[in-house]
Amino acid sequence: MKICIYCASSATVDKSYFKATERLAKEFLKEKIEVVCGGGAGGLMGQLADTMIAGGGKIKGIMPKFMNEVEWAHKGISDFELTESMPERKAKFLEGIDGLVALPGGTGTLEELLEAITLKILGRFTKPIVILNTNGYYEPLRQMLKKAVREKFMHPRHQEMWTFVDEPEDVIPALRTAAAWSKDAIDFAVNRG
Repeated sequence: MKICIYCASSATVDKSYFKATERLAKEFLKEKIEVVCGGGAGGLMGQLADTMIAGGGKIKGIMPKFMNEVEWAHKGISDFELTESMPERKAKFLEGIDGLVALPGGTGTLEELLEAITLKILGRFTKPIVILNTNGYYEPLRQMLKKAVREKFMHPRHQEMWTFVDEPEDVIPALRTAAAWSKDAIDFAVNRG
């Protein structure tokens, strides 16, 4: 199994987020799951990479060249791909994966996650999306998505596209039991009533 992880690069977030990231990486190591991530050395990205590397796991970093030029890349990741742009990076994240997981993060993480959800609405991405809601971080997003459905900006079936979990140990089971999604989802992408 190969899973893409979206997460923060900030090194100043609460330690509980680092601990949750380490726990998740250890779950991936137990199951021999390969990880694809942004490849940064700092924040939750760095914690993820450090734990995967220390445990002998497989991890790939994907980063735009301009970020690498300011030395954001994790030096321990040997499988590294540099892209020309952020859009190219996001497209590469979704290639050949079996699912994606969003850990807490800032605007970059949110933007990546919402683009993946949008692609899933359109049937262009069909893999499971699991959102790790450490410390209730993503509760406002959960409520916003529910509101979008309730107010008919989205179809009720769109709620099957993602799973929120509170604990790192619940991520892999959620990936494995996620509802199947089809490229035909574009047929109800626009809520016509």
